[in-house]
Amino acid sequence: MKVAHVCLSNYYMDDRAYQENELVEEHIRQGHEVLVIASTQIFTTDRRREFVEPGHYRCKQGIEVIRLPYHPWVPHPVAKSLRPHKGVYQLLKEFAPDSILFHGMCGWELVTVSRYKKAHPQVRFYVDTHTDFINSARGPVSKWGLHYLYYRTIVHWCLPWIDKILYISSLTGKFAREFYGIPDDKLEFYPLGGHPVEDDEYRALRESTRKDLGLSDEQVLFVQSGKQSASKKLLDTLNAFTGNPDPRFRLVLVGSLLEDIRDQAQTLIDSDDRVYFWGWQTPVELRALLCGADVYLQPGSQSATMQTSLCCRCVPVLEDIEGHGIYTENNGWRVNNEQQLAAVLADVSSGAVDLRAMAAESEKLARQRLDYAVLARRILD
Repeated sequence: MKVAHVCLSNYYMDDRAYQENELVEEHIRQGHEVLVIASTQIFTTDRRREFVEPGHYRCKQGIEVIRLPYHPWVPHPVAKSLRPHKGVYQLLKEFAPDSILFHGMCGWELVTVSRYKKAHPQVRFYVDTHTDFINSARGPVSKWGLHYLYYRTIVHWCLPWIDKILYISSLTGKFAREFYGIPDDKLEFYPLGGHPVEDDEYRALRESTRKDLGLSDEQVLFVQSGKQSASKKLLDTLNAFTGNPDPRFRLVLVGSLLEDIRDQAQTLIDSDDRVYFWGWQTPVELRALLCGADVYLQPGSQSATMQTSLCCRCVPVLEDIEGHGIYTENNGWRVNNEQQLAAVLADVSSGAVDLRAMAAESEKLARQRLDYAVLARRILD
């Protein structure tokens, strides 16, 4: 089949492990012809927005990517919010997709793709949404100007031609349902996913990672990853971890330290030789690390790496927010603060919990609900 991934309302970056990358690569692995239509706006690893050159290229995975600039008739500062692009309809007409996934439902080109669907009713047309009140619509201009008057209006114009709007969490579903007014029959839960690691590979990666770190089977490896800001609660992690003297514990931090916590975090990291800061890792390197880990820490906010950690059989410790319950039912914890995180570490240290049994539950959850091979096939139905 021919599958078009339209990434004009989000930020498509090559060689990352975000949902759009994973689904595109899974469609390639399954033998489909794939086109990515993307904007020129990207996020750097330290969360700065930058613009790359428009153009047409194939990335190293063989994926065809066309990057479009904003429409020349719209001033650039305005276009960054309205997101109009020139030439989308023509690209779809030339590619003739069987299925379209529009990543992020906030932008003008949803109208263009809906127009294409209206002219080609046999095409499957899905829209995903990652938008909730945690990451969007936080100020009055954004909430009432952009999201309510502009984006919401566009979505309602396009609803008759959209087959399903796929929401990644209960919070995004709630936002779509209550703020955008999207009816339930148009909504479907579609979680961020991962690739469950098979037994032989898991054992090999776990053994090599732990050998490189000098860890015995009795030692416990914790991992926290991502762009670490105050909202990620890395300081809670570091305070709880350094406050527990268990010599079997190790903590590896992956990603970047943002300015609002950098100095405090670095001081705590330097104070404990059981803590390692590795900076950014490739998806392959991160996967190997997570297979070697026992516990994945995400005490603040949300991250796609959480699903990857479950596919690598980690026991998760997540922020106690709506939507995280399905990921921690029998296999992890939800915490609200440093004290609760410290209590989890104390339970692990005392042997009050069976991490191996919890890891088996994480694997079960990943295979049943998070496998990108299954999620990618959904877009073709």
